[in-house]
Amino acid sequence: MPSGLFSVVSYADAMALAWFLVVWIGYGWLSEHSPWARHGLADVGDRHRLAWGWQMLRREVRIPDAALVGNLMQSVSFYANTTIYIIAGVLALLGTLDQVISFTEDLPFARETSRALWEMKLALLFCVFVFAYFKFTWALRQFNLLSILIGSTPVMKEENESYDPRLAEIAARRLGRVNSLAGDEFNRGIRAYYFGLAAVAWFVQPWIFMAMTTVIAVVLYRRDFTSALLIALRDE
Repeated sequence: MPSGLFSVVSYADAMALAWFLVVWIGYGWLSEHSPWARHGLADVGDRHRLAWGWQMLRREVRIPDAALVGNLMQSVSFYANTTIYIIAGVLALLGTLDQVISFTEDLPFARETSRALWEMKLALLFCVFVFAYFKFTWALRQFNLLSILIGSTPVMKEENESYDPRLAEIAARRLGRVNSLAGDEFNRGIRAYYFGLAAVAWFVQPWIFMAMTTVIAVVLYRRDFTSALLIALRDE
């Protein structure tokens, strides 16, 4: 890192930012791609989505399925709309940055920082929620395509003469996979919200920022790998 950059960013700030990025990216890998991911909440949810796909094939009237997907889309849409307001709020802070700096200087553990560092902190917050917005809108589009897929998939029952087990498995896996992909994008957006809360702590003090990042990772781990909900969903 160039020495001139440390005139704006201290070693503590640089370490805190690096720790934030490592933990966020690392936890995403742990919960989605690591060998331990198959024991987590996301993988268990994918299994239930596949089971939902199989049940959907046998239903001639799929009003309940359409209602469930509509409920999921409504939740994602709520978060996407909320994220727009948060992004607008972050941009509005840039116009009142001097007042915000004066206010935070009176907070406990706060330290005096330059305007350039404040702009960097706001840029991080802005990027986190822009990332969340892209994830929510992509999840919304995938749920929309899932609703189309529900309408285009024919009824497949074992008692029908035209029933083909191979085609039924392909159809069920397609429904479950699209559902899972949309759910994964929604989870990534929610995860960005959690780490966005940690990023707010950087406005106070870099060591508090590092501590909050660690706490957020622990909370997410407990919910994804050791929660009562996970035990209930895995209960055979």
